[in-house]
Amino acid sequence: MPLNIDQLGGCLKLAVLLEQKPLEFLQGLSGGKITIGVSDYSEKASQKTALDEALKLKKILVRHGRSVRVVESKDAVLSTATSLYNGLSGKNERKVELIKVDDEWFRVVGVQDIDAYAKRDQARPARDTKVGMLPPKLAQILINLCGILPEGSRILDPFCGTGVVLQEALLMGYRAYGTDINERMIQYSKKNLEWLAKSKTVHSRGASSRPVATGGWRLSSPCQAPDPLELNCFQISQGDATSFKWNQPIDAVACEGYLGRPFSKIPSEVELKEQKQECGNIILGFLKNLSTQIEKDTPVTIAIPAWLREDGKYERLDLLDQISDLGYNVNNKSREGLLYHREDQVVARDILILRKK
Repeated sequence: MPLNIDQLGGCLKLAVLLEQKPLEFLQGLSGGKITIGVSDYSEKASQKTALDEALKLKKILVRHGRSVRVVESKDAVLSTATSLYNGLSGKNERKVELIKVDDEWFRVVGVQDIDAYAKRDQARPARDTKVGMLPPKLAQILINLCGILPEGSRILDPFCGTGVVLQEALLMGYRAYGTDINERMIQYSKKNLEWLAKSKTVHSRGASSRPVATGGWRLSSPCQAPDPLELNCFQISQGDATSFKWNQPIDAVACEGYLGRPFSKIPSEVELKEQKQECGNIILGFLKNLSTQIEKDTPVTIAIPAWLREDGKYERLDLLDQISDLGYNVNNKSREGLLYHREDQVVARDILILRKK
């Protein structure tokens, strides 16, 4: 199955290895003006090395009678926005971004549609800055970290908030099941999904066949439903994740757990201790409740809080042994590379990847 960059969340570009030399590849393109950009990821790369490579290719192509435009950058690598807005996403064979890594060359075949993500995030009618503002990109990452799931699998988000995981699950061809302790969040989720279903502008330029140009959406089998609130594709209920009895089946769980208080500055030791206890109790209570309701090997991906400290490092909740005792295999005991945060963000998201034993 080919990769679809519009469902990869944190992936900015997709590229394939060139089997020819760059010049041979460009000379083989059909007639008409060629637009090229070069991103240089080599060890000693600079803006100059990338631009020199592009200009060298242009000079030879012009000498052979081709019209060529070079997309320039202030850095060695073209930004996602530069690639996207110059059409270097692989959809037009004469608009090409080449990636150089030492002696190897690649051609970009997909660029993240930052506009589509921004619209799904910022244009939603019901948003609440106090409940974490989960980015759609991160929602996709949480779902993808569940592993390869059959199309139409039912994804549970027990802390659904304003429905970001639910909307991304539906757009990725899964069924969505959301619960939240807060009735207001239930209404927000419904309102946002109703808006998403009617919107013509929030789907990616490069999306698969699921979104349709008429403004609704289409979900692949078994969810052939123009209405995302139709029960066979979507369900939402109010409930406390530490005690709720979910309907079956549950094929995977992807969620952002309780992150505690929002902080604009580094919390004191007293505040941190209080937050760790509160958040830890809720997360462990949820996982204990969930463990009795899912089958063996069911994937569970959950983002939990970590807090910035004075030394610039993040302090995590020390829960892995307790989580293991609740009946889960923890797939990320090394604890490396699983923190999601902006620079200097006080409360980071620590992503746990679990499976039911």
